[in-house]
Amino acid sequence: MSQTCAQQLLSLLEAYGVDTAFGIPGVHTVEFYRALGQSRIQHVTPRHEQGAGFMADGYARASGKPAACFIITGPGMTNIATAMGQALADSVPMLVISSVNQRHTLGRGQGRLHEMPHQSQTLAGVSLFSHTLLDPAALPEALSRAFAIFASARPGPVHIEIPLDVMAAPAPPAPAAPARTFPPAPAPEALALAADWLAAAQRPLVLLGGGTAASPQAARRLVERLDAPTFTTINAKGVLGLDHPLDLGATPSLPAARRLAAQADVVLALGTELGETDYDMFTDDGFHLDGRLVRVDIDPQQLGRNQAADLAILAEAGQAMNGLLEHLPAAAERDGAIRAATARSELALCDDPELAPYVPLYAVLRDILPDAIVVGDSTGPVYAGNFLASFPAPQRWFNAATGFGTLGYGLPAALGAALAQPQHPVVALVGDGGLQFVLGELGTARDLGRAVAVVTWNNDGYDEIRRYMSMSEVPHLGVDLAAPDFKAQAASYSCRYRCVGSPASLGQALAELGADDSPLLIEVDAAAWLTAL
Repeated sequence: MSQTCAQQLLSLLEAYGVDTAFGIPGVHTVEFYRALGQSRIQHVTPRHEQGAGFMADGYARASGKPAACFIITGPGMTNIATAMGQALADSVPMLVISSVNQRHTLGRGQGRLHEMPHQSQTLAGVSLFSHTLLDPAALPEALSRAFAIFASARPGPVHIEIPLDVMAAPAPPAPAAPARTFPPAPAPEALALAADWLAAAQRPLVLLGGGTAASPQAARRLVERLDAPTFTTINAKGVLGLDHPLDLGATPSLPAARRLAAQADVVLALGTELGETDYDMFTDDGFHLDGRLVRVDIDPQQLGRNQAADLAILAEAGQAMNGLLEHLPAAAERDGAIRAATARSELALCDDPELAPYVPLYAVLRDILPDAIVVGDSTGPVYAGNFLASFPAPQRWFNAATGFGTLGYGLPAALGAALAQPQHPVVALVGDGGLQFVLGELGTARDLGRAVAVVTWNNDGYDEIRRYMSMSEVPHLGVDLAAPDFKAQAASYSCRYRCVGSPASLGQALAELGADDSPLLIEVDAAAWLTAL
């Protein structure tokens, strides 16, 4: 039997392994939903299209594979654009399928429902590509482009818009199975040269970015073979495991870490863009590498950005690490653990007055929920956690404090992570300001029946901006906000609620998470917490 374009879309998505879609039905997407009712793909309805994008983001980060979003024309697409921007900044795969008005009306400005003058152009700035499907026969090719990028290049969001008349049109038969696609392998001569430099190094340093998260065993073997102190960026947290002696975490913005970096004679940077939010969060341009720099990245353009490389290797990080291990001699003693311990002592993170209030928070999380996935918003505890937190595996910690830096990310992304990894407890770590962006997603949490903990740091407003204003001698304007009654909000969405003001009471509340499948909203009274320390 022939399929409509919408039906073929769902069949192809299943063939590519997509099992989850996020979206809010609309009159312009009913053909998607007609086909979805016959599909094995589970559908989740958020309360806002931005939430759909953040959920797909969290799903992809926790699982390593893309989800789909079904979004209506016009306002649906402008709503999801922020989430696409975050995914683009952090190289997160996401497939956004939208409707658009009928082909014969496009670009005519007739004032039709949800009409945008150039929807695809608008979304091109927050996607790897935005494609308008004008012929049902071209659908397999468009999806092939998208999934080739997801599998073999630097990933990110892809947008495919389908006109209303194309959705319902008959589609010719598609290929029986999609092509298998593999990422680029490193050039043998490049690996040999890099191995020579690293073998001769006296003070090597390794920089692990999010591109290494899929290959933690290779990463650990490599840094141990090199005996090299290692920075793991925010999106690489957990790649070396819990409290590895060579792991200095996401600290290269701090003076002691920068001194270590400047002393390195050979630096190996794997799957990291060497960007501001990981290496220069105080924007003082103080991260300098004086030794030879070997860069490995899946994106050829990224090899030339931010730091000039002496050797640039186009490759997927896992293949490059395994290739280097084949070329490198047996482990040599380079005092790597001693150098890392000295830097760690100089960093003295737990004694830093800016970080110290949050040290007990991460101690409690680690003690009560050691296997949790922790998803953060842009909020003080999360900024601190980027320095302080340690995790036993990758893809257990991610947040919106990097790249695009959006508010409202934490809760919906945590729901996506909970769908992707139901065997792990999930904690959304948010501020009272950021949570108010997405309060409605508590309803989605209730609908999903997932025991997600929403830990809300309540300091009555946008405290990070408030403190920045104080440092910049700017009057506090627009940052002192009264929080809603979170207990009443939780009750309205049939969520459990606890108010805590100390590490001990937080631990007691988190211990209740698995008691049933309803979400748990934990409000942390920030003032009481600081007093209790």
